[in-house]
Amino acid sequence: MHTPHSKEAIMHITLNGDAREFPLGTTVTELLQTLGYEGKRVAVERNGEIVPKSQHGSTVLRDGDQVEIVVAVGGG
Repeated sequence: MHTPHSKEAIMHITLNGDAREFPLGTTVTELLQTLGYEGKRVAVERNGEIVPKSQHGSTVLRDGDQVEIVVAVGGG
């Protein structure tokens, strides 16, 4: 039973090789916002599979996921 005073449910993911904690139900979009990547060109891989940008808002991360975020860097 969930009560207002219960501890928020946390999941553990590996983000770019580092163990991190985030609230259960976090989407890729929310993760990117939390990390300050909103509006930046990034590639996101979850458990070895690229997550298309069109699916960032609907892709919910799960406990134990392996996530890699690569920021695109402009060059010339």
